[in-house]
Amino acid sequence: MRSYGQFCPVAKAAELFCERWTALIIRDLTFGATRFSQLRRGVPLASPTLLSRRLKQLEAEGIVERRRSETGRSWTYHLTPAGEEFAPIVEALGVWGQKWTRRELAKHEADVTLLLWGLETHVTASAFGARRCVVQLTFTDMPRARRDWWFVNEDGRAEMCFEEPGFDVDLYLTSTLRDMIYIYRGDLPLARALAEKRLEAHGPAWARRALPRWLAPDAIALVKSQRADAKAA
Repeated sequence: MRSYGQFCPVAKAAELFCERWTALIIRDLTFGATRFSQLRRGVPLASPTLLSRRLKQLEAEGIVERRRSETGRSWTYHLTPAGEEFAPIVEALGVWGQKWTRRELAKHEADVTLLLWGLETHVTASAFGARRCVVQLTFTDMPRARRDWWFVNEDGRAEMCFEEPGFDVDLYLTSTLRDMIYIYRGDLPLARALAEKRLEAHGPAWARRALPRWLAPDAIALVKSQRADAKAA
């Protein structure tokens, strides 16, 4: 971890927080990630070796702690009280980013892995009530091997599946990857996406009625862009 060589508390905090990947790791731990595989999905461009090294550095600095999983065969990662105090900083960065960095997506920013992880952690699984609801999300502009994904909503939590989960699908959603990112990011309102057929939803009425609650934008997605050159999705 590089040092600024200053005793200033801003410099000391920046040495920890501004190291590459650290803010994103803290972001994902704040959103509920605990397993190494979950953290990998949030930083897909970081190698497993680099992520492991960064977690060890954060553990050594008292920002992250490791705990034995319930099975005892692996580790889980959690913010310490010191790490939790970074959460408002992460949120403030998100608000600033929504205001001042939003524009048309660049090609390299259309990341399906990050979108799926974001959806899994932010959708409202309880929107469908007590019943289990399986949502199939199809990206029409993706290769066949990465086109279909499933979300099993049950017991108040959503689990994203890379393969068919073995339950009947209740709600089919079809969109391009780019448009789904715009919906998730708050640039494209769900009602408009459905009206313009940029998102198609098929399934029983009870599942379609619950879709706006399931995909409800979070507080950061509701922040309006302040850029003069911002373009509507």
